[in-house]
Amino acid sequence: MSWMYLVLAGMFEVIGVIGMNKVNQSKNIQSYSILFLGFFISFFFLGQAMKTLPMGLSYAVWTGIGTIGGTLVGMLFYGESKDWKRILFIGMIVTAVIGLKLTS
Repeated sequence: MSWMYLVLAGMFEVIGVIGMNKVNQSKNIQSYSILFLGFFISFFFLGQAMKTLPMGLSYAVWTGIGTIGGTLVGMLFYGESKDWKRILFIGMIVTAVIGLKLTS
């Protein structure tokens, strides 16, 4: 169950990052709501996961999911570069997260 909490925390971190981009584009209540709710829920699930998973592992996986998710959202919806090097490094992050899972 802790791993599910950790994945949910990472997914809501991505929502918080989307909120950051929306606030940057338009400072309105909806943008701020997405930002704050995304990160609030993310931290809640991260806290739940850390009740049984080690802090270092939890933080690394959480930030990895957020980094990958934020980068993919930027590439797919905001016209950011889809250069092969970016995709290679995303793959390296995925590999590192899987490695951490396998060794914990």
